[in-house]
Amino acid sequence: MKRYWSRLFALVLVAVIGLVGCSSSDPGSLSGDYRQDTLTVVNVLKNAIELPNDAPDKAAVLTQARQKINDFSSRYQRNTSVSSLSSFTTMRTALNSLAGHYSSYPNRPVPQKLKDRLTEEFKQVESALRRGA
Repeated sequence: MKRYWSRLFALVLVAVIGLVGCSSSDPGSLSGDYRQDTLTVVNVLKNAIELPNDAPDKAAVLTQARQKINDFSSRYQRNTSVSSLSSFTTMRTALNSLAGHYSSYPNRPVPQKLKDRLTEEFKQVESALRRGA
């Protein structure tokens, strides 16, 4: 009887850990609506690159930006329904550029040339989303 209870307890424990681990408890995570998620990520990244270097919440904003990049990439990277959209390919280009800068130069500000390019790419993404592409 003791063996039965210990196995039952182990099974229940595994089920609880599995369910809690798979749930999305982050209120800031992406919703699954591609258009809205893309606009949300664009806004977060615009705020991150335009934030002055001496801002008190710079570290928190950069952490949020990195998290949004990772969330967006993991949610839509293998989604074939959006992979052929021009907004998606432009967005991936922008995300890869910014993520590359953050991983190579974590303590340096984003160079003006990269800021200008990202701003232009974000405008292209927004206009493509308005067109439905």
